[in-house]
Amino acid sequence: MDEISWREDGRDHHVRWRSENGAPAPGRVVVIGDETRADDAYRLACEGTALLWRGDFQNARQLLMAMARRIDRPPRRSRRKPEPSQAQAFHLHRQARAQRARTLGMLLIPFDPGHVIPLHRAPPVQDACTEAYGPDDQPYIVSLREVLGLIGAHEWRVKGVPIPALDGDRIHPHYGVFSPVRGEYVDLVGAAPLPSATTAFDIGTGTGVLAAVLARRGVERVVATDLDPRALACAQENVDRLKVEVEVLHADLFPQGRAGLVVCNPPWVPGKPSSRLEHAVYDPGGRVLRGFLSRLGDHLEPDGEGWLILSDLAEHLGLRTRDDLRALFESSGLEVAGRLDTRPVHPRAADPGDPLHAARAAETTSLWRLRRPPG
Repeated sequence: MDEISWREDGRDHHVRWRSENGAPAPGRVVVIGDETRADDAYRLACEGTALLWRGDFQNARQLLMAMARRIDRPPRRSRRKPEPSQAQAFHLHRQARAQRARTLGMLLIPFDPGHVIPLHRAPPVQDACTEAYGPDDQPYIVSLREVLGLIGAHEWRVKGVPIPALDGDRIHPHYGVFSPVRGEYVDLVGAAPLPSATTAFDIGTGTGVLAAVLARRGVERVVATDLDPRALACAQENVDRLKVEVEVLHADLFPQGRAGLVVCNPPWVPGKPSSRLEHAVYDPGGRVLRGFLSRLGDHLEPDGEGWLILSDLAEHLGLRTRDDLRALFESSGLEVAGRLDTRPVHPRAADPGDPLHAARAAETTSLWRLRRPPG
Protein backbone atom coordinates (compact mmCIF):
# COMPACT_ATOMS: atom_id res chain seq x y z
CA MET A 1 0.00 0.00 0.00
CA ASP A 2 1.26 3.51 -0.87
CA GLU A 3 2.40 6.02 1.73
CA ILE A 4 1.55 9.68 1.81
CA SER A 5 4.17 12.12 3.15
CA TRP A 6 3.97 15.69 4.42
CA ARG A 7 5.74 18.09 6.76
CA GLU A 8 3.90 19.42 9.82
CA ASP A 9 5.11 21.13 13.01
CA GLY A 10 8.70 20.87 11.84
CA ARG A 11 8.57 17.09 11.35
CA ASP A 12 8.20 14.75 8.40
CA HIS A 13 5.20 12.42 8.54
CA HIS A 14 4.59 9.19 6.61
CA VAL A 15 1.21 7.40 6.81
CA ARG A 16 -0.55 4.78 4.67
CA TRP A 17 -2.61 6.06 1.77
CA ARG A 18 -5.99 4.54 0.89
CA SER A 19 -7.92 4.85 -2.36
CA GLU A 20 -10.61 2.43 -3.50
CA ASN A 21 -10.23 3.74 -7.05
CA GLY A 22 -6.49 3.09 -7.06
CA ALA A 23 -5.53 6.77 -7.20
CA PRO A 24 -1.83 7.24 -6.37
CA ALA A 25 -0.79 9.04 -3.19
CA PRO A 26 -0.55 12.80 -3.81
CA GLY A 27 2.98 14.11 -4.17
CA ARG A 28 2.33 17.53 -2.63
CA VAL A 29 0.44 17.92 0.64
CA VAL A 30 -0.32 21.00 2.75
CA VAL A 31 -2.06 21.04 6.12
CA ILE A 32 -5.19 23.21 6.33
CA GLY A 33 -7.98 23.83 8.81
CA ASP A 34 -11.08 25.83 9.65
CA GLU A 35 -9.47 29.15 8.76
CA THR A 36 -8.77 28.11 5.14
CA ARG A 37 -10.75 30.01 2.53
CA ALA A 38 -12.64 28.01 -0.08
CA ASP A 39 -11.05 29.96 -2.95
CA ASP A 40 -7.57 29.15 -1.67
CA ALA A 41 -8.41 25.47 -1.17
CA TYR A 42 -9.92 25.25 -4.65
CA ARG A 43 -6.89 26.89 -6.26
CA LEU A 44 -4.46 24.53 -4.52
CA ALA A 45 -6.54 21.46 -5.42
CA CYS A 46 -6.70 22.53 -9.08
CA GLU A 47 -2.90 22.85 -9.04
CA GLY A 48 -2.60 19.26 -7.81
CA THR A 49 -1.84 19.98 -4.15
CA ALA A 50 -3.59 17.75 -1.62
CA LEU A 51 -5.16 19.35 1.44
CA LEU A 52 -4.86 17.47 4.74
CA TRP A 53 -7.65 18.66 7.01
CA ARG A 54 -7.02 19.37 10.71
CA GLY A 55 -10.21 21.22 11.63
CA ASP A 56 -13.83 20.41 12.38
CA PHE A 57 -15.22 17.49 10.33
CA GLN A 58 -18.48 19.24 9.46
CA ASN A 59 -16.53 22.29 8.31
CA ALA A 60 -14.56 19.99 6.00
CA ARG A 61 -17.84 18.84 4.45
CA GLN A 62 -18.86 22.46 3.95
CA LEU A 63 -15.52 23.21 2.31
CA LEU A 64 -15.93 20.25 -0.05
CA MET A 65 -19.37 21.50 -1.10
CA ALA A 66 -17.96 24.99 -1.66
CA MET A 67 -15.22 23.56 -3.88
CA ALA A 68 -17.85 21.58 -5.81
CA ARG A 69 -19.87 24.75 -6.40
CA ARG A 70 -16.82 26.41 -7.92
CA ILE A 71 -16.25 23.46 -10.23
CA ASP A 72 -19.91 23.35 -11.28
CA ARG A 73 -20.22 27.06 -12.12
CA PRO A 74 -21.27 27.54 -15.76
CA PRO A 75 -18.28 28.52 -17.93
CA ARG A 76 -17.96 32.05 -19.19
CA ARG A 77 -19.60 32.73 -22.50
CA SER A 78 -17.24 32.52 -25.45
CA ARG A 79 -17.54 32.55 -29.16
CA ARG A 80 -20.19 30.12 -30.29
CA LYS A 81 -18.67 26.76 -31.16
CA PRO A 82 -20.24 24.03 -33.27
CA GLU A 83 -22.38 21.65 -31.25
CA PRO A 84 -20.41 18.46 -30.51
CA SER A 85 -21.68 15.13 -31.65
CA GLN A 86 -23.27 12.84 -29.07
CA ALA A 87 -20.06 10.78 -28.91
CA GLN A 88 -17.95 13.92 -28.45
CA ALA A 89 -20.34 15.23 -25.81
CA PHE A 90 -20.10 11.91 -23.98
CA HIS A 91 -16.29 11.91 -23.94
CA LEU A 92 -16.15 15.58 -22.90
CA HIS A 93 -18.63 14.83 -20.12
CA ARG A 94 -16.55 11.91 -18.86
CA GLN A 95 -13.37 14.02 -18.94
CA ALA A 96 -15.07 16.78 -16.98
CA ARG A 97 -16.41 14.31 -14.40
CA ALA A 98 -12.97 12.72 -14.02
CA GLN A 99 -11.34 16.12 -13.50
CA ARG A 100 -14.03 17.04 -11.00
CA ALA A 101 -13.41 13.82 -9.06
CA ARG A 102 -9.63 14.40 -9.04
CA THR A 103 -10.00 17.96 -7.77
CA LEU A 104 -12.51 17.13 -5.02
CA GLY A 105 -10.43 14.08 -4.10
CA MET A 106 -7.63 16.41 -2.98
CA LEU A 107 -9.33 17.18 0.34
CA LEU A 108 -8.02 14.52 2.74
CA ILE A 109 -8.79 13.48 6.31
CA PRO A 110 -6.80 11.34 8.76
CA PHE A 111 -7.87 8.08 10.40
CA ASP A 112 -6.63 6.61 13.66
CA PRO A 113 -6.49 2.81 14.17
CA GLY A 114 -9.87 1.13 14.17
CA HIS A 115 -11.35 3.42 11.51
CA VAL A 116 -11.71 6.37 13.90
CA ILE A 117 -11.66 9.93 12.53
CA PRO A 118 -9.73 12.11 15.06
CA LEU A 119 -11.57 15.31 14.18
CA HIS A 120 -14.11 17.37 16.13
CA ARG A 121 -17.75 16.47 15.29
CA ALA A 122 -16.69 13.49 13.19
CA PRO A 123 -19.39 10.81 12.91
CA PRO A 124 -18.77 7.18 13.88
CA VAL A 125 -17.84 5.48 10.60
CA GLN A 126 -16.39 2.21 11.85
CA ASP A 127 -19.17 0.07 10.38
CA ALA A 128 -19.07 1.79 6.99
CA CYS A 129 -15.28 1.56 6.75
CA THR A 130 -15.13 -2.04 7.93
CA GLU A 131 -17.67 -3.02 5.27
CA ALA A 132 -15.50 -1.44 2.57
CA TYR A 133 -11.96 -1.94 3.87
CA GLY A 134 -12.18 -4.74 6.41
CA PRO A 135 -10.75 -4.46 9.94
CA ASP A 136 -7.76 -2.12 10.33
CA ASP A 137 -5.58 -1.40 13.34
CA GLN A 138 -3.26 1.13 11.66
CA PRO A 139 -3.65 4.85 10.86
CA TYR A 140 -4.19 6.00 7.28
CA ILE A 141 -5.16 8.98 5.13
CA VAL A 142 -8.07 8.99 2.66
CA SER A 143 -10.01 11.55 0.64
CA LEU A 144 -13.07 13.01 2.34
CA ARG A 145 -15.05 12.42 -0.84
CA GLU A 146 -14.38 8.68 -0.58
CA VAL A 147 -15.37 8.64 3.09
CA LEU A 148 -18.69 10.33 2.28
CA GLY A 149 -19.22 7.66 -0.38
CA LEU A 150 -18.61 4.94 2.22
CA ILE A 151 -21.15 6.55 4.54
CA GLY A 152 -23.75 6.77 1.77
CA ALA A 153 -23.15 3.17 0.73
CA HIS A 154 -23.55 2.01 4.32
CA GLU A 155 -26.87 3.84 4.60
CA TRP A 156 -28.12 2.15 1.40
CA ARG A 157 -26.93 -1.21 2.73
CA VAL A 158 -28.89 -0.74 5.95
CA LYS A 159 -31.98 0.76 4.32
CA GLY A 160 -32.14 -1.37 1.17
CA VAL A 161 -33.84 -0.72 -2.16
CA PRO A 162 -37.50 -1.77 -2.55
CA ILE A 163 -38.05 -3.98 -5.61
CA PRO A 164 -41.61 -4.11 -7.04
CA ALA A 165 -40.85 -7.40 -8.83
CA LEU A 166 -40.13 -8.88 -5.38
CA ASP A 167 -43.47 -7.63 -4.04
CA GLY A 168 -41.73 -4.66 -2.45
CA ASP A 169 -39.09 -6.69 -0.60
CA ARG A 170 -35.72 -5.00 -0.46
CA ILE A 171 -32.30 -5.64 -1.94
CA HIS A 172 -29.40 -4.40 0.21
CA PRO A 173 -26.41 -3.36 -1.95
CA HIS A 174 -22.90 -3.56 -0.53
CA TYR A 175 -20.21 -0.95 -1.07
CA GLY A 176 -18.83 -1.22 -4.59
CA VAL A 177 -21.77 -3.29 -5.89
CA PHE A 178 -24.14 -1.53 -8.28
CA SER A 179 -27.49 -0.75 -6.67
CA PRO A 180 -30.71 -1.61 -8.57
CA VAL A 181 -32.16 1.86 -8.06
CA ARG A 182 -33.08 1.92 -11.76
CA GLY A 183 -35.66 -0.81 -11.43
CA GLU A 184 -37.13 -0.85 -14.94
CA TYR A 185 -34.79 -3.61 -16.10
CA VAL A 186 -35.76 -5.71 -13.09
CA ASP A 187 -39.42 -5.31 -14.01
CA LEU A 188 -38.68 -6.71 -17.48
CA VAL A 189 -37.32 -9.92 -15.93
CA GLY A 190 -40.38 -10.08 -13.72
CA ALA A 191 -42.74 -9.81 -16.70
CA ALA A 192 -41.15 -11.80 -19.56
CA PRO A 193 -42.68 -15.26 -20.23
CA LEU A 194 -40.49 -17.99 -18.76
CA PRO A 195 -39.26 -20.51 -21.35
CA SER A 196 -38.46 -23.00 -18.57
CA ALA A 197 -39.07 -23.28 -14.84
CA THR A 198 -36.39 -25.93 -14.31
CA THR A 199 -32.98 -24.22 -14.34
CA ALA A 200 -31.84 -20.61 -14.82
CA PHE A 201 -28.39 -18.97 -14.78
CA ASP A 202 -27.95 -15.30 -13.78
CA ILE A 203 -24.65 -14.15 -15.28
CA GLY A 204 -22.90 -11.28 -13.47
CA THR A 205 -25.43 -11.29 -10.66
CA GLY A 206 -24.22 -8.22 -8.70
CA THR A 207 -26.64 -7.80 -5.81
CA GLY A 208 -28.46 -11.00 -6.77
CA VAL A 209 -31.67 -9.14 -7.59
CA LEU A 210 -32.42 -10.92 -10.89
CA ALA A 211 -31.63 -14.34 -9.44
CA ALA A 212 -34.03 -13.60 -6.58
CA VAL A 213 -36.76 -12.53 -9.02
CA LEU A 214 -36.37 -15.76 -11.01
CA ALA A 215 -36.49 -17.86 -7.84
CA ARG A 216 -39.63 -16.01 -6.70
CA ARG A 217 -41.17 -16.72 -10.12
CA GLY A 218 -40.86 -20.43 -9.42
CA VAL A 219 -37.68 -21.49 -11.23
CA GLU A 220 -36.62 -24.68 -9.45
CA ARG A 221 -32.84 -24.16 -9.67
CA VAL A 222 -31.21 -20.75 -10.02
CA VAL A 223 -27.42 -20.36 -10.29
CA ALA A 224 -25.96 -16.85 -9.91
CA THR A 225 -22.36 -16.11 -10.96
CA ASP A 226 -19.95 -13.20 -10.57
CA LEU A 227 -16.20 -12.56 -10.51
CA ASP A 228 -16.23 -9.83 -7.85
CA PRO A 229 -15.93 -11.18 -4.28
CA ARG A 230 -17.94 -8.24 -2.97
CA ALA A 231 -20.77 -8.97 -5.39
CA LEU A 232 -20.76 -12.64 -4.41
CA ALA A 233 -20.98 -11.77 -0.71
CA CYS A 234 -23.72 -9.22 -1.43
CA ALA A 235 -25.76 -11.64 -3.54
CA GLN A 236 -25.45 -14.41 -0.95
CA GLU A 237 -26.58 -12.11 1.85
CA ASN A 238 -29.57 -10.91 -0.18
CA VAL A 239 -30.83 -14.34 -1.23
CA ASP A 240 -30.41 -15.57 2.35
CA ARG A 241 -32.40 -12.61 3.65
CA LEU A 242 -35.12 -13.16 1.07
CA LYS A 243 -35.18 -16.92 1.82
CA VAL A 244 -34.94 -17.92 -1.84
CA GLU A 245 -32.99 -20.92 -3.14
CA VAL A 246 -30.10 -19.58 -5.24
CA GLU A 247 -26.62 -21.06 -5.75
CA VAL A 248 -24.06 -18.24 -5.75
CA LEU A 249 -20.85 -19.21 -7.57
CA HIS A 250 -17.55 -17.54 -8.44
CA ALA A 251 -17.24 -17.81 -12.23
CA ASP A 252 -16.16 -15.82 -15.26
CA LEU A 253 -19.61 -15.53 -16.83
CA PHE A 254 -21.01 -19.08 -17.11
CA PRO A 255 -21.16 -21.96 -14.65
CA GLN A 256 -20.84 -25.51 -15.91
CA GLY A 257 -23.79 -27.12 -17.65
CA ARG A 258 -26.86 -25.92 -19.51
CA ALA A 259 -30.05 -24.15 -18.51
CA GLY A 260 -33.47 -23.50 -19.96
CA LEU A 261 -32.97 -19.80 -19.22
CA VAL A 262 -29.75 -17.76 -19.08
CA VAL A 263 -30.05 -14.10 -18.02
CA CYS A 264 -27.40 -11.40 -18.31
CA ASN A 265 -27.52 -7.68 -17.59
CA PRO A 266 -24.02 -6.66 -18.76
CA PRO A 267 -22.51 -3.18 -18.52
CA TRP A 268 -24.38 -1.08 -21.05
CA VAL A 269 -21.70 1.31 -22.36
CA PRO A 270 -18.42 0.43 -24.12
CA GLY A 271 -15.67 2.26 -22.27
CA LYS A 272 -13.06 2.11 -19.54
CA PRO A 273 -14.37 2.27 -15.97
CA SER A 274 -12.66 4.75 -13.64
CA SER A 275 -13.98 3.37 -10.35
CA ARG A 276 -15.18 0.10 -8.83
CA LEU A 277 -18.83 1.01 -9.33
CA GLU A 278 -18.28 1.94 -12.97
CA HIS A 279 -17.48 -1.70 -13.80
CA ALA A 280 -21.25 -2.21 -13.73
CA VAL A 281 -21.74 0.54 -16.33
CA TYR A 282 -18.68 0.46 -18.62
CA ASP A 283 -17.50 -2.62 -20.52
CA PRO A 284 -14.01 -2.16 -22.04
CA GLY A 285 -14.05 -3.47 -25.60
CA GLY A 286 -17.48 -5.00 -24.96
CA ARG A 287 -15.78 -7.97 -23.26
CA VAL A 288 -18.74 -9.02 -21.14
CA LEU A 289 -21.31 -8.53 -23.90
CA ARG A 290 -19.23 -10.40 -26.48
CA GLY A 291 -18.30 -13.15 -24.03
CA PHE A 292 -21.90 -13.72 -23.04
CA LEU A 293 -23.21 -13.86 -26.61
CA SER A 294 -20.37 -15.99 -28.00
CA ARG A 295 -20.77 -18.67 -25.30
CA LEU A 296 -24.51 -18.49 -24.74
CA GLY A 297 -25.44 -21.20 -27.26
CA ASP A 298 -23.17 -23.73 -25.53
CA HIS A 299 -25.06 -23.26 -22.24
CA LEU A 300 -28.65 -23.32 -23.50
CA GLU A 301 -30.86 -26.39 -23.41
CA PRO A 302 -32.39 -27.23 -26.82
CA ASP A 303 -35.52 -25.10 -26.31
CA GLY A 304 -33.89 -22.61 -23.94
CA GLU A 305 -33.64 -18.84 -24.15
CA GLY A 306 -30.99 -16.31 -23.29
CA TRP A 307 -32.27 -12.99 -21.95
CA LEU A 308 -29.95 -10.10 -22.71
CA ILE A 309 -30.97 -6.97 -20.80
CA LEU A 310 -29.37 -4.00 -22.52
CA SER A 311 -29.96 -0.27 -22.80
CA ASP A 312 -29.54 1.38 -26.20
CA LEU A 313 -27.88 4.43 -24.59
CA ALA A 314 -24.59 3.49 -26.27
CA GLU A 315 -26.35 3.66 -29.64
CA HIS A 316 -27.69 7.15 -28.96
CA LEU A 317 -24.20 8.20 -27.87
CA GLY A 318 -22.69 6.91 -31.11
CA LEU A 319 -20.60 4.26 -29.33
CA ARG A 320 -22.36 1.24 -30.83
CA THR A 321 -24.97 0.75 -33.55
CA ARG A 322 -28.00 -1.51 -33.68
CA ASP A 323 -26.36 -3.24 -36.67
CA ASP A 324 -23.29 -3.94 -34.49
CA LEU A 325 -25.52 -5.63 -31.91
CA ARG A 326 -27.41 -7.69 -34.46
CA ALA A 327 -24.10 -8.73 -36.05
CA LEU A 328 -23.01 -10.05 -32.64
CA PHE A 329 -26.22 -12.08 -32.43
CA GLU A 330 -25.68 -13.52 -35.89
CA SER A 331 -21.98 -14.33 -35.40
CA SER A 332 -22.88 -16.14 -32.17
CA GLY A 333 -25.44 -18.31 -33.98
CA LEU A 334 -28.41 -16.75 -32.17
CA GLU A 335 -31.79 -15.53 -33.36
CA VAL A 336 -34.18 -13.08 -31.72
CA ALA A 337 -37.33 -14.80 -30.45
CA GLY A 338 -38.82 -11.56 -29.11
CA ARG A 339 -38.10 -8.34 -27.27
CA LEU A 340 -39.62 -6.41 -24.37
CA ASP A 341 -38.91 -2.68 -24.07
CA THR A 342 -39.20 -0.11 -21.32
CA ARG A 343 -38.33 3.56 -20.99
CA PRO A 344 -36.20 5.01 -18.18
CA VAL A 345 -37.86 6.83 -15.33
CA HIS A 346 -34.77 8.23 -13.60
CA PRO A 347 -34.61 12.05 -13.17
CA ARG A 348 -31.73 12.68 -15.58
CA ALA A 349 -33.86 11.43 -18.49
CA ALA A 350 -36.05 14.49 -17.97
CA ASP A 351 -33.30 17.01 -17.17
CA PRO A 352 -32.60 19.29 -20.16
CA GLY A 353 -29.55 20.66 -18.33
CA ASP A 354 -27.81 17.29 -18.48
CA PRO A 355 -25.06 17.34 -21.15
CA LEU A 356 -26.28 13.94 -22.37
CA HIS A 357 -29.98 14.78 -22.18
CA ALA A 358 -30.75 14.03 -25.84
CA ALA A 359 -29.36 10.50 -25.53
CA ARG A 360 -30.91 9.85 -22.13
CA ALA A 361 -34.34 11.10 -23.23
CA ALA A 362 -34.29 8.72 -26.22
CA GLU A 363 -33.00 5.71 -24.25
CA THR A 364 -34.85 2.41 -24.27
CA THR A 365 -33.95 -0.63 -22.19
CA SER A 366 -34.71 -3.95 -23.84
CA LEU A 367 -34.90 -7.58 -22.83
CA TRP A 368 -33.79 -9.50 -25.92
CA ARG A 369 -35.06 -13.09 -25.99
CA LEU A 370 -32.35 -15.05 -27.80
CA ARG A 371 -32.25 -18.70 -28.81
CA ARG A 372 -30.43 -21.11 -31.08
CA PRO A 373 -32.17 -21.56 -34.45
CA PRO A 374 -33.95 -24.92 -34.79
CA GLY A 375 -32.28 -27.68 -36.72
